[in-house]
Amino acid sequence: MKLIFLDIDGTLTPAGSNYPPESAMKAVRKAQEKGHKVFLCTGRNPAMLAPVLALGFDGAVAGAGGYVFAGEKVLFDCPMKPEELEAGMRLLRENGVFRTIEARDATWGDEDLGDFLAQAGEGNSELVRWRKALAEQLNIRPMSEYDGSPIYKIVFMCREAKQLEPARKALEKEYNFVVQDVAAHNCLNGELINRKFDKGRGVRIVADYYGVELKDTYGFGDSMNDLEMIETVGYSVCMDNGSPALKEKSDMVCPAVEDDGLYQAFDELGLMD
Repeated sequence: MKLIFLDIDGTLTPAGSNYPPESAMKAVRKAQEKGHKVFLCTGRNPAMLAPVLALGFDGAVAGAGGYVFAGEKVLFDCPMKPEELEAGMRLLRENGVFRTIEARDATWGDEDLGDFLAQAGEGNSELVRWRKALAEQLNIRPMSEYDGSPIYKIVFMCREAKQLEPARKALEKEYNFVVQDVAAHNCLNGELINRKFDKGRGVRIVADYYGVELKDTYGFGDSMNDLEMIETVGYSVCMDNGSPALKEKSDMVCPAVEDDGLYQAFDELGLMD
């Protein structure tokens, strides 16, 4: 049995979408018919990945590794400490950083995020499209409606790196500030990820649960928030639409998600045989 881990946005689906190409799901089903397990491995929380999970996956490394489950069994669950959440939210907001926060079953975002995106500029079109897709399809609720649920990560957006420094100084010991290398004009996007987990550790948790050696694991991603997964699995694949830096770290580069890349990679790697 092989374990296959798929990022969602930009890997399994076009960014911000819940709809994989038909060829991708054909590849997933064929791999499962051969006895392999196929997991989602994503920054999305369970609520945001639920429409994709419902297509028939075996479980997920969710919330960038903060919540891991196989079928109905929870293997790992690590929300932020309330005092760390409060400090991060306060310091980011005081420095003009826009935030979304992700619980297991809901996501909340700053109400004025749309105004910021509208002014982001032409060079930021990919990022704007991604964020709009999240807002429209994945049910991000206004921050004023936050109900105190345990939070797994903070997603941030700002114009300059110096806006992150106060929060970084306060929380960098416990949290990794993952800044995406998306080419964007006057805009930075990233996440605060607890150093207790990442996608790579999520892969290890699932492999241990099934008793599968890491050499028999495969990971597919497209951006630098997939790095730990790519560095952990036995064989790593980056999409052609992905980050140049991640391509350099990967064992293989396959065609883009819209060009039937997953199916072609599954076929080349013998995962459907």
